[in-house]
Amino acid sequence: MAGNGMAGGWSRDGAVQDQIDASVEDAVALARSHLSEGESFTHCEECGCAIPEKRRTAIPGIHLCIQCQAESEKHKVGTSGINRRGSKDSQLR
Repeated sequence: MAGNGMAGGWSRDGAVQDQIDASVEDAVALARSHLSEGESFTHCEECGCAIPEKRRTAIPGIHLCIQCQAESEKHKVGTSGINRRGSKDSQLR
């Protein structure tokens, strides 16, 4: 069998990078979908703690402090860790 000396496995060249890129794009889209429109809150809507100005400036429309945001993300069921593109590698596991 002739080849270029590189093992291609089950996927074409660049397929793994395409999956990584798509996963990153999905994560960014998910994060952006959780942002609210408008002004950032000065205090967390969950616990009432002050939200630092740097956080409010960095993430426009933020309503939660870092701790409450982290807790919220722990309990959300999303696409994290799931390969929805159905690669052959994921089907073999």
